[in-house]
Amino acid sequence: MRVVIVTESFPPEVNGVAHSVLRTAEHLLRRGHQPLVVTPAPARGAHSPSHTFGSGTAAADLPVVRVPSVPLPGYPQVRIALPSRQLAAAIEGHRPDLVHLASPFVLGARGAQVATRLGLPIVAVYQTDLAGYAHAYRAGRGLGEAAAWHRIRGIHGLAARTLAPSTPAAQDLTAHGVARVQLWPRGVDSARFHPRHRDEALHRALAPGGEVLVGYVGRLAPEKRVDLLAETATLPGVRVVIVGDGPSAPGLKAQMPGAVFLGRRTGEELARCFASLDVFVHTGPLETFCQTIQEAMASGVAVVGPAAGGPLDLVAHHRTGLLVPPRDGAAVARAVTELAGDPELRASYGRAGRAEVTARTWEAVGDLLLRHYAEVLAEHHGVAVPAGPVVPPAAAAVPPGPPTDARTEELPA
Repeated sequence: MRVVIVTESFPPEVNGVAHSVLRTAEHLLRRGHQPLVVTPAPARGAHSPSHTFGSGTAAADLPVVRVPSVPLPGYPQVRIALPSRQLAAAIEGHRPDLVHLASPFVLGARGAQVATRLGLPIVAVYQTDLAGYAHAYRAGRGLGEAAAWHRIRGIHGLAARTLAPSTPAAQDLTAHGVARVQLWPRGVDSARFHPRHRDEALHRALAPGGEVLVGYVGRLAPEKRVDLLAETATLPGVRVVIVGDGPSAPGLKAQMPGAVFLGRRTGEELARCFASLDVFVHTGPLETFCQTIQEAMASGVAVVGPAAGGPLDLVAHHRTGLLVPPRDGAAVARAVTELAGDPELRASYGRAGRAEVTARTWEAVGDLLLRHYAEVLAEHHGVAVPAGPVVPPAAAAVPPGPPTDARTEELPA
């Protein structure tokens, strides 16, 4: 099968879209297919080390076309593709059976137009809550959010199938008029992210007073609401460590002078950071999936996340971690306090979380994607859907959300 993957982000960028696209392309190659990736060019001089996302197919084996791009104003780490004939030339030249749009918005919209003109079936992967971001960045005004949903409907309306990473994301898409939505979750490398990578020397260096180490890993941008950790950072016996970079970093450092900011970490170093935490906290309320929660669970770490979006599928409340009302820093601090004072509970949640995600391999998730591809191609050609291998339930199923009677706080809808 020949597939063109049009993505808004790809290494050397480090984010969920770039990660999943790389893993998808690697899986296609391993299964004997022929992918081509089309993505915005990175900043001049940017370099993607081979270990950025883990071992896999050598970069030389994966053809990548990088179209001209400019930095997003106010967030230069994000690149926006400029209009270019390279996109159409790449799609036409590859002669694909199918076009895969990864988190389409700018480059992906143009890719959808080219694919439609060429009569190619489209699979669109929804991965970023662009409408939520528009709402957040416009300080609550609805025009940006409405415009974002209008664009999302327009792009995904051209797709034969839209794949959502979580139940809440699928429900959100359907509620806003996007048709033909199905689930496609994300995998996790449970060998890379593993409790055995816990480094007691690193823990002592980060928490020299024996504090409970509470960590966040991810981009430091307004929509991630890392500022909600400010109250947690003042708790006695707790040390907050933040891994990542982004435009919010200077303000967060001023707001949380007692926290440790490690900047961007990748590869084995990142795995060691995850496993050396005592508690992992994710604060962003706009996650369609939340890969870092899954990586923390694979690392055997108890997690705290917002009861919104993707974390509802990932975190079993009072079994693998705690869910708290989104945008509530005091609730985050209360959850951390509960876990900080009970090492046995932390260990129990960590073990349960690890057991929950080990079967969610990128191989199983990649095979599920291939099944979606096969069904779309069969529908496109008007033939019966070919029989395929059964996907392991642990890879395809959605984990349960929190029981309604399992928490003391009332969680917002």
